[in-house]
Amino acid sequence: MNFQKKISSGEFVVLAEMDTPKGVDISELIINVRRIQGRVDAVVIPGMDSGVMRMSAIGGGALTRREGMEAVIHVCCRDRNRMALQGDILAAHALGIRNVVVVPAESMEKGDHRDAKPSDDLDETELVRAIRSLNSGTDMSGFELNGRPGMTIGCAISPFGNEKEMARQLKLANEKVRAGAEFVITPPVFDLERFKSFFENAKLLGVPVIPTVFLLKSVGIARYMANYEPGAHISEDMIRRIRKAPDREQECLKIAGETIAALRDVAQGVKIQTLGWESHLPAILRWAGI
Repeated sequence: MNFQKKISSGEFVVLAEMDTPKGVDISELIINVRRIQGRVDAVVIPGMDSGVMRMSAIGGGALTRREGMEAVIHVCCRDRNRMALQGDILAAHALGIRNVVVVPAESMEKGDHRDAKPSDDLDETELVRAIRSLNSGTDMSGFELNGRPGMTIGCAISPFGNEKEMARQLKLANEKVRAGAEFVITPPVFDLERFKSFFENAKLLGVPVIPTVFLLKSVGIARYMANYEPGAHISEDMIRRIRKAPDREQECLKIAGETIAALRDVAQGVKIQTLGWESHLPAILRWAGI
């Protein structure tokens, strides 16, 4: 069963995020895709979300499809105007990609091409609406398409640090759902009880909610996120657990796997984010019992 059917039928889905290369050597991406073949439902390909120039998400998605895996590509409003965005969706469909997630993009100031000029021709809700229009057979100017794509559309909720910001993010997500988003991906989950509280509000969106499981690679990363990432809620107990572990790397993988296993009783899926440690995805899946 493909990702589209699984998400619409209410089954639990497992997504694994993989960056494209900064260059044309695709060997690492291909090896990592093959490592998890048959164990996840789709590979999520970011589209230079962090402001770092890489191979396009469409390219990564096409390579993933070539390996027989479903692909979910990120699209954002920062880098392209409405014509280019619509053209990308049509090209992605022609290359066998059937799933997109409309995401916010970090400022160019945080990337490696700080002189690049953003487009921001559309906002996220408008882009969701544009993709839904393409699915219906017309472009944003109302012209009929010669063959329509069939994209499953997702959206993302940005991190939030307090109840007021959570309410704002849920309101924005609701606007995207009304515009056509069919599933929602949340920020990373480190505190399951807090996530359950958030989920009670998020499930009112009426579409599948897929939390992100972020792999903490070290005590330093855990401490940094606890101090500087809004809403991370990484406990001192978790940091202490990693610090005292005989094998800290394995402990981090185990924590990610345990989080995935616990979320199976709450949400309709997970997105695993490893940020360069994609080779460790099989170990995380083992700890998760997948």
